[in-house]
Amino acid sequence: MKLAKYSIGVGDRFARQGKAQLSAIIEAQKEGVQITPVWNKSFREHQIIGSQPADTRWAADDAVKACGWKESYFVDADHIAMKTVDFFLDVADFFTIDVADFIGQPVAANRMELLLKKLSNYLGSWSIPGIDEKIVVTKDLVQKILCKYLLAVEEAARIYQHIREHKGHDQFLVEVSMDETSAPQSPIELFFILAAISNYSIPLNTIAPKFSGEFNKGIDYVGNIAQFSREFEQDVAVVQLAVKEFSLPRDLKLSIHSGSDKFSLYQPIQKILQKYNAGVHLKTAGTTWLEELIGLAEAGGEGLAMAKEIYRQALVRYDELVAPYTSVIHIISGQLPMVEEVMKWDEEDFTSTLRHDTHNPRFNLHFRQLLHVAYKIAAEMGKEYLHLVEKNEAIIAKNVKENLLERHIKPLFFSKVR
Repeated sequence: MKLAKYSIGVGDRFARQGKAQLSAIIEAQKEGVQITPVWNKSFREHQIIGSQPADTRWAADDAVKACGWKESYFVDADHIAMKTVDFFLDVADFFTIDVADFIGQPVAANRMELLLKKLSNYLGSWSIPGIDEKIVVTKDLVQKILCKYLLAVEEAARIYQHIREHKGHDQFLVEVSMDETSAPQSPIELFFILAAISNYSIPLNTIAPKFSGEFNKGIDYVGNIAQFSREFEQDVAVVQLAVKEFSLPRDLKLSIHSGSDKFSLYQPIQKILQKYNAGVHLKTAGTTWLEELIGLAEAGGEGLAMAKEIYRQALVRYDELVAPYTSVIHIISGQLPMVEEVMKWDEEDFTSTLRHDTHNPRFNLHFRQLLHVAYKIAAEMGKEYLHLVEKNEAIIAKNVKENLLERHIKPLFFSKVR
């Protein structure tokens, strides 16, 4: 039960692209870059589509068998809470425990005081290797951090123990997610969060902190790249120190959520990973569904017609579709093409507008974001949609593999794009 230094969450809305995704990872392996695939799907996505975790497990197992993959792979119960974890228990072996809702909630004073005493030897002025600024830690500062984050850590421990009771010790991997909150954690906050996680004996494999900027679905990062790079490097340094100080798993690493298509960040991340000899877990999801849609449009005929119909319905149902994703999309409705215009498009028009190629003047990030959240429409089409996906498997697989390998894996994980 171990991740390679590099791992990637290969989300797949309709559980049809496992072989194409894995073929991209196999190509990287041939170049000497080992990446662990983790098929991730959230409770929300399952509910919208009407699928089950067993569907994700079957798709992952089928891809592994078909491709002859001999290394580790996992199925992630993505962004689970206590009320949703049981849905995944039987088939998942990677659990992303989301405790963002518990950040800032009050915690019992006696439990906080007990941990505060344990951490008293970290009071004073000290430094973290890799961070230039000296850190001055006072009792009040640690108390403030614990007041904000300790209940979230306790909730993570409660969910972890629940999973362990069902699956047994050392039979699954654990990620703690704190990214869906309003402000990034500072380096010193992350340090004491990890101290608390260790105190509650959570064998943490990855942690997803909050970073500055906007990580919107399916498009590039919006924000100050230099600021993100500084935060990411500081967090890498903190994780490496915390592993030594708190006897956390040696392969503990950062996880980046909504990591697909953040092309402007991949080079800075890669440089930092090389500098610290560190790993990372990158979560991708809806980018695969969009490649399915691109493949259908590229096939022309009934595939293009279906892609257009999905967009037409998405415009009509705009409010319904964007509601669950308001915090992670930024669509300017006035920038969306009129449906009458789209209905006249040929294959090149549609794919050029949707494919994430910022050098193409036709690319429209608002069009892409709306279709990113429109998978519900395809799900409602049911067999009609899946039939066309299967009928056009070759062209879709080509797009899925190329997107994952050329736009994501190589820029992020290869020290030099070959």
